[in-house]
Amino acid sequence: MKAKYIFSGLLAMTLVSSCTDKMDYKEYNIYDKAYVEKMFGRVGGLMTEIYNDIDYDFGNYSGAMAGSATDESVYSHPGNAIEDFYNGAWGPTNAKERVWKSAWDGITYSNLVLDEFNDCTFPEYTEDEHYRQQMFLYKNYRYEARWARAFFYFELVKRYGGVPLKTRTMTATEANSLPQVPADSIFAFIDKECADIQDSIIVNYGDLGDMSYYKAQTGRANKLAVMALRARAALYWASPLFNTNGDKSRWLKAAQLSNAVIAEARQEGMGLLPDYSKLFDKDSYKDGIKEIIFARRTAASNAFEKYNYPIGIENADGGNCPTQNLVDAYEMTNGKAIDEQGSGYDPQDPYKDRDARLAMTVAVNGEKWPDKDTLKTFEGGANSSSVTYGTPTGYYLKKYINKGTIIAKTGSNSFTHEWVIFRLAEFYLDYAEAALNYTGSGYTAPEGLPMTAAQAINVVRTRAKQPNMATGLSFDTFKKKYENERFVELAFEGHRFFDLRRWKEAPQYLRDIRGMKITRRDDGTMKYEGKTIATRTWDDKWYLFPFPQKDVLNCHLTQNEGWK
Repeated sequence: MKAKYIFSGLLAMTLVSSCTDKMDYKEYNIYDKAYVEKMFGRVGGLMTEIYNDIDYDFGNYSGAMAGSATDESVYSHPGNAIEDFYNGAWGPTNAKERVWKSAWDGITYSNLVLDEFNDCTFPEYTEDEHYRQQMFLYKNYRYEARWARAFFYFELVKRYGGVPLKTRTMTATEANSLPQVPADSIFAFIDKECADIQDSIIVNYGDLGDMSYYKAQTGRANKLAVMALRARAALYWASPLFNTNGDKSRWLKAAQLSNAVIAEARQEGMGLLPDYSKLFDKDSYKDGIKEIIFARRTAASNAFEKYNYPIGIENADGGNCPTQNLVDAYEMTNGKAIDEQGSGYDPQDPYKDRDARLAMTVAVNGEKWPDKDTLKTFEGGANSSSVTYGTPTGYYLKKYINKGTIIAKTGSNSFTHEWVIFRLAEFYLDYAEAALNYTGSGYTAPEGLPMTAAQAINVVRTRAKQPNMATGLSFDTFKKKYENERFVELAFEGHRFFDLRRWKEAPQYLRDIRGMKITRRDDGTMKYEGKTIATRTWDDKWYLFPFPQKDVLNCHLTQNEGWK
């Protein structure tokens, strides 16, 4: 009898909460271990559960993305839960627990694989013609599970700082009594786990040689995903939020690890995709494979398009509307900022001669989007703020949206979406940030490393057809230019929310949220005027998430500063 594919099969188990009120990291009593360990596919089902716990943000807050809690976008529906991040309604009793729950679930599943299903031999399948290949992939589960566990801990530490460290399957009583360890210990755990497995995990699932027996597998952690996690975690550990003593050696390590990602990617034949937009369309899982290191692919759906198509289209919600803050961050094609002398920027023709990434990310008044109809975001226009839930900023989102999606109540269609978690361009930027902060200059390479910060950024800018970074910039000016480059390159990929926190720069960016007021003159021409949409306050306690109050009480957690 032929064995079933590894990712087939179901896993039946009974859930028991780790805390008395059914919260936090779940524990599992396995009543059917013998059943599970009998077949490849049944263990594979558990691995599938682990991958399903990896978070993505195609509108986690009733359609709103985390970017709408920053200067990236504004959600067009007033009163949405995303506003809690900046209106004072956020707190221990409203703790935004989505990742808190999913990460602990993923950690528990990972420990289960490592503790209970790590040494199965599947004797009933030894005569199967693909037994050797099945076992090869099965033995890799231990490395995938360790990567996933480290990934979930990174998702926790960047939000909460120090948390309990659970590295084995435990009873509920044991789990509840775990001590809370400092953030440094969590980062050290992530680093060690990744270092231990990066040379053991499968390098390329698309090229397994005689160990492959069916089509190439995508969406699974490989060597580069391990290295990418290690490098990103190192960058966060070096950042001011966690590097309170300003230890420069952390920046050097972050630069070294980002450089290692770049070198390994080059060895695997990867590079920046010539067409930036191909990284985020419906075929990105195959078109973007040379740049995308790891992504979370979703089931076919049109929900993201419903959330974000311009109001005025049947069944559309308007959604996450890019801000003027973001639009203004895109330079002119000559490499100058719009407010820089000699830029050539025309405030009455504001989208002319701009960085090409702007047109790939933001839909503006007068263009045909998402179909043949012209977008009308001027005051009184069909897609404007004059219409209920119309854009408050004058813009609509394009990135990640499949414009061929039909969302009408009848005759709709759906596509898969791929949430990019790691892609190569990020690590050129990560390297630049680390090199800059270690050397104090954008034009000096750290010892033993091949690039300056400027050279790394220029790789990203070249793909965007933007001129190289200017020379002779001071540290502060270069840093500002770098942060701007990161803002536009990684817009709506889940970075901005956490970048401003790890840099501890949120107050300077999140105060004035701006949009564009567009008025149509009698002769049909448009008048453009920037406007302030909202003036927000910032509380430093928001740099870290509050622990859910019930878990502070039941799981021996010390609440983060300011949230008590």
